[in-house]
Order: sequence, then structure tokens, then C-alpha cells
Amino acid sequence: MRTIRTRLALTYTGLVLLTAVVLLASVNLSLHHRLSVGARPPAPDAPVPGRPPAGPPPPAPRLLEEVVTYQWEVTGVAIVAMTLVSLAVGWFFAGRMLRPVHRITATARRLSLSNLHERISLTGPRDELRELADTFDEMLARLERSVEGQRRFIATASHELRTPLAVQRAAIEIGLPDDVGPVKDKLLAANRRSERLIDALLTLAQAEHGIEAPEEVELSEVVRLAVAELDHGDVTVTVTAEPCAVLGDRTLLHRLVTNLAGNAVRHNVPGGTARVTLTGDGVLRVANTGPHVPPERFGDLFAPFRRIGTTRTQGAGLGLSIAAAIARAHGAPMEARPNPGGGLELLARFPAVS
Repeated sequence: MRTIRTRLALTYTGLVLLTAVVLLASVNLSLHHRLSVGARPPAPDAPVPGRPPAGPPPPAPRLLEEVVTYQWEVTGVAIVAMTLVSLAVGWFFAGRMLRPVHRITATARRLSLSNLHERISLTGPRDELRELADTFDEMLARLERSVEGQRRFIATASHELRTPLAVQRAAIEIGLPDDVGPVKDKLLAANRRSERLIDALLTLAQAEHGIEAPEEVELSEVVRLAVAELDHGDVTVTVTAEPCAVLGDRTLLHRLVTNLAGNAVRHNVPGGTARVTLTGDGVLRVANTGPHVPPERFGDLFAPFRRIGTTRTQGAGLGLSIAAAIARAHGAPMEARPNPGGGLELLARFPAVS
């Protein structure tokens, strides 16, 4: 596929060659015509008594042919040289003209929700490329204001939603008498479920809005700690974690591993197994021996509020969607594969720390 730089260079070369060919051909044809007219042999002079007859005239046609042939050879060499020079010059100036476009592209590729403060700030004459860069900077400013507003909303919502639930839980635990135990237990269970749902939604929103201040995190330590804190039940969980440093948020990474390992334990068979593996190149793999997942349901695994083989009382259906959002925020797209004999294998590939 031809790039814009290649097309500009070829267009410039084509125009130069077209002009040069027309010019050189016109000069050669004019020279050929002028030599043909000037090289016609003159009329023979009348013989003079006592003077020897003049010799034969010079071979003008042969000389003319040699001159014209030499001129066309020089023209061909000149056209070849101009082709090479025009290609080089066209390629160079096309690159200079497209340099602002490359700068805009590099900035757009580098941007994420964590560095929306960056701008192109293109300098130079106010031409079409400068106008494009300024428009892109204005769009980034609007997007940054929007993201900042959403972050403030999340922080405010976190406080406003958790505080009433905490007060409600305290009132249930302290205010209700012991003779209403079943009702009290149900109210506490509903309260805790609401708290978990709100916490999950806020974590999902935070992950989808990116990481504000990423830091270098030793992912193997996070993996071991998260699995050690997990309630395994009757499922055997094995961990193999090689040293691996990634850029990100330690709290969100801990939640990612907790959700993946918890999903592998919760959606398993009695006495099953789960494996959590982290390689040195940043590949996190969680596999279990759970029930078979139909291939047509794989698209629902990472969608919010989607449950496969569970009821509403077993969760809100946000575990894998939160894990996928956290992985995306760390530049690690998540994949799901079926395990032979049942269960899933979930993978997240983290970029290496440069």
C-alpha cells in the first residue's frame, strides 16, 4: 500500500520528468531542424579555367546524424539522472511536509486517559496542518475536562453511596433486638450485597477511566498475596509466579487477580483445581476445571451484569467485566479460552516495563 509520502514523491517526480522530457525533446527537435537546414550542400561553382576542380563536399548528412545521435544520448542520460534526483528530492520534501502529520499521529497514539494533559502545540505558519493540530488540541482539552468531571463524580458518589450503607448496617447490628435474628440476618445480607455491588461499580468506573499515576509494581507479589487471601473452599489452587514488573496501580492489580482467581474457584466443580500462572514476560493465566462454557456465550464473559450458569444471589455479574476493565487500563487485553474437559483459561498479557 502506497503511503501519502510515496504518492507525493511520485507525483513530484512525474511532474519534473514530464516537464524535462517536453523541454529536452523540443530542444532536440529544434536543433535537428536547424542543423538540417544549415547543413544543405551549396550549389556547385562553375569551373574556372586553369584551376583544378574542387573536391567533393564534406559529408554533412553523416556529421548531422552523429550530432543528433549524441544529443539524444545526452538527453537520455539527463532524464535518468533527473529521475533519481527528483525522487530523492521529492521524498525528502514530502517527509518535511508530512512531519506535522507524524507528530499528530504519534501524540494520538500515545494518549490515554492518564495523560490527556499533553498537547501537540504545533508551531509554524498558520496553514491547514497547523489548523488541524490546533483543532486536535481543543478536542483534547474538552475531553480532559469531561474526564476530570467524571472522576470527581465517581469520588463524590463513592462517599455519598457508602456512607448511608455504613449507617444502615450499624443501625441493623445495634438497633434490632436479638429475637428478630432471621430478619436481622437477611437485612445484613442485603446490606452487604449492596455494598459489594456499589464497590464493584465504582471499581469498574475507576478502571474504565484509566490510571492517574502509574507506578512500577512487582506483579508476582500481588499474585501471591491475592491468592493467599482467597477462600479456596474445597478447590485446590496452585500458584506459579515468576518475577515480573509492570506499570500500573497496585490496588487495581490486586483486584484483578482476586476477581480472576475468585471466579476460577467459584465456578468450579467439587474438589476441582485452579491454576494461577505468571510468566516473566507478563502473561497472567488463570485456568480452572469448572463446567463447560458454550462457545456462543464467550462474548458475554466480560460484559457487565452477565451471568453464565449462576443465579442473581451468587453475584452481580461484574467480576470478569471489572477484571477486563482493569486489564485494559494497564494495556493488557484479556482473552478467554475453553479448557479441554470443561472450565476456562483466562489470559492477560501485560506490556513489559521499558
